[in-house]
Amino acid sequence: MEMVGEDGWCKHFDQGGRRCRIYEDRPDFCRVSGLADLFAVPAEEVNGFAIDCCRQQIRSVHGGRSLELRKFERLIRSRQDSDD
Repeated sequence: MEMVGEDGWCKHFDQGGRRCRIYEDRPDFCRVSGLADLFAVPAEEVNGFAIDCCRQQIRSVHGGRSLELRKFERLIRSRQDSDD
């Protein structure tokens, strides 16, 4: 996977700024709306769908007990806590 860096994150993801450095030119795979349309995901469920896709990708590349997955889960929890 040429998009995945050694740390398990996308090589174009700026972890400090929490943003994609190539957002406007990102590949189709990263365009959640197109993927959600393909699988007929309702608009209100797109975020959860994207999170599930990320989990699945991290598990397949790094394993279900990996440090990368734990970091991802922590980030998701912190974002959900701040949204409440």
